[in-house]
Amino acid sequence: MKNRNNNIIYNKTFFENDVLKVAPNLLGKYLAINTDKIQNKYKITEVEAYRGEEDSACHASKGRTERCEIMYSSGGHIYVYLIYGMYWMLNIVTGRTGNPQAVLIRGLEGLDGPGKITRKLGIDKSYYGENLLVSNRIWLENQNENAEYITGKRIGIDYAGEYWKNKHWRFILNVK
Repeated sequence: MKNRNNNIIYNKTFFENDVLKVAPNLLGKYLAINTDKIQNKYKITEVEAYRGEEDSACHASKGRTERCEIMYSSGGHIYVYLIYGMYWMLNIVTGRTGNPQAVLIRGLEGLDGPGKITRKLGIDKSYYGENLLVSNRIWLENQNENAEYITGKRIGIDYAGEYWKNKHWRFILNVK
């Protein structure tokens, strides 16, 4: 069972902001997860932003599909999908209903790589659509850290074309 405290990010408006505002603001926050009645927390160190149907690297660029339907809901939901038939990717939906955006969780403190993260945390298809605002399995906590970050190009999206693959929409916690 989740032990709620004052650090829980429960404000819906936080998640309903544009992905380019939410993504860097997730850095330094903690992803908390309950598995087998054990609660673990991991500092978010790297994320990538995917912004709507116009972003050809975003799954919503081809319009609404069964796979990305949750991206069209209000921010704060989980979007997971399988790649290469073996790795689940953990994303947090942002923005308002009907405006598909999501943040890919690419790194946690001590754990780099989105596929490694979901394997370590046991995240699978059952998390699809989970609401971070009310979930007892997964949520975010704010430790009131002011995170400094650097930006870079998103990884593994050459198919999106020069314009979109060169966007500096990857945000990396600047650890001193």
